[in-house]
This record gives sequence, structure tokens and C-alpha cells, in this order.
Amino acid sequence: MLRFFTDWRNRRIVRKSRIPAEKWHSVIRCLHILDRLARDERDRLRTLAILFMNEKSFTGANGMEVTEEMKMVISLQACLPILNLDLTWYEGWLSIIVYPQGFVPERIYTDENGVVHSDKSALSGEAWQRGPVILSWQGVAHAGDLDGSNLVIHEFAHKLDMLNGVANGFPPLHNDMSRSSWTTEFSDAYSDFTNRDSGKNPAIDRYAASSPAEFFAVCSEVFFERPDILFTTYPGVYQNLRKFYRQDPLGDSIGL
Repeated sequence: MLRFFTDWRNRRIVRKSRIPAEKWHSVIRCLHILDRLARDERDRLRTLAILFMNEKSFTGANGMEVTEEMKMVISLQACLPILNLDLTWYEGWLSIIVYPQGFVPERIYTDENGVVHSDKSALSGEAWQRGPVILSWQGVAHAGDLDGSNLVIHEFAHKLDMLNGVANGFPPLHNDMSRSSWTTEFSDAYSDFTNRDSGKNPAIDRYAASSPAEFFAVCSEVFFERPDILFTTYPGVYQNLRKFYRQDPLGDSIGL
């Protein structure tokens, strides 16, 4: 009964959406990361994005006015990783905050000697556990260009990673996935990447060497933006992400 009501409610939200289908198609055409999707996949992605926009609140910071088109651009890319999952993977939080450019949060922390420090580092995005996703529009505006970098996917990969605790590069896996395979492939790849010459594989951002959580998020960006490079460099990571996201950017979607 609950499933029936949810489906009815979702159909009603989509039917009453004020954004014309052609406007959605126009934005989709501008995001080249979506070029590989079949027509029915684009339709499902549009439906997910409409529901996502209905559930989440978008707020501008530092004088930023978040337009309807900006919400669409963010929502379509945010929903790409869950295209063959569902919107429940983004439950438990509400807000998306958009800055015009990078932002500099102040962090207070205490080191092992009990000394309190203040740190200010410029960021283009951030995801809080059970809190907002924070994005720089400057970073979002150039996403989807198939260069291996995608701020939206990066931050929303962190959100998926946080579903079972603090982000650590080990999101909740599906029942048909192997925990040992994930651990081995990602650990070996992370070790290899951190020891590689920084000039190799420029499509994989060196920020991936920061931590296992960042390695997972960056590999997720590359999985959707430049799957050929990820498959060539770390085929085991590619195969695990293919099973996790239930998509195969190098071939047909494997579906549910």
C-alpha cells in the first residue's frame, strides 16, 4: 500500500511540474556527460531530477541567486549516480547551498597535544553527513564536459559514502556485491595511485590521493566522465563501481 501511494504521489509531482519537457531536454543536451544515455534513460533521469528538486531546497550564498536552470543542471548530475538505484539513497538531508565561487569555511580542531587550531582552506564543494551539500557554481558550471572532473558527482558520491557512517570510501554495497573484492581493488588502486608519478593519468585528479574517501569520490567522477581512462587504469575499480552504480558507461546499462 505504501509503495502504491509513493508511486501515485511521484506521478502527481511529475505531472504537475511547471518546467516544460523541452526545457529539460535543452539542459540535458548541454550536459555532454548525459550523451551516452538512451532516450528512456534520459526520461527516467528527468523524472528523478523533478522529484529531487521537489524534495530538496536550494539556497544561494554570498548574494547568489539560484535560478531554475541552475537547479536543473545540479539535479540532473546529482541524479545520474542513482539513475538505476532510487531517490531513497539521498534521504535524510534537505539542503543544497550554492556559492558563486569557492568558499572558505573556518574549522576549529584540537591536535593530539591538546592545542586548538583554526584552519581556513578554500573549497569548491563540501558534503556534510546528514547535512547540506555545498557547491560553488563556478565549479558546477563547467561540469559534464567529459574531462574527468565533475564537482556535483564528487560531492554526491560522498553523500552515498556517508550512508553507513563517516565517508571512508566504503559505501553500503548491494547484497550481490563482494566486500572483499571492493576492499582489495580499491586498496590496491589507492596505494598505486598515491605512489604514481603525478604526471600520469591527468584525468584522475591528484586530490584522489588525499584519502580513501576522496579516492572513491574522484573515481566516481571519472567513472561517469571518462570511463575509458578508469577502466584502462584500474579495471577492478571500474567493475566494482559498475556493480555499485548499476550502470556501465562503456556499454549498456546493466539495470536493476
